[in-house]
Amino acid sequence: MIVLIVEPEPALGQLWKRHMARQGAEVHLVENQDAAFALLRDRPVDMLVLDLDLRDGSAFAISDYASYRRPDARVIFVTNTTFFSDGSIFMHSPNACAFLQSATPPEDIAAMVVHYSRAG
Repeated sequence: MIVLIVEPEPALGQLWKRHMARQGAEVHLVENQDAAFALLRDRPVDMLVLDLDLRDGSAFAISDYASYRRPDARVIFVTNTTFFSDGSIFMHSPNACAFLQSATPPEDIAAMVVHYSRAG
């Protein structure tokens, strides 16, 4: 399982990365859209964990690009806001499989990554 995390807060991204690596994932962590595009161009990816609140770029642009470059990859969106809490994110991103709060325990996010990577 190869996971791409796009998270602008390095400490939070590292925390998630450690938990996913403990589950046996190969995890790549980037902070912005350009780095995510480069990785998606060059590497296979099974799962993406995308923070909706990027400072540099758009999580939706990354999700769209992933659906083109890696059509089997699934996306878990995370955010610290209530925007999209109505579930409409699934209408905007066909490769979305989950929508979580950033404060979700990292072990739960890792479990969801494992679950959805196997469910595909």
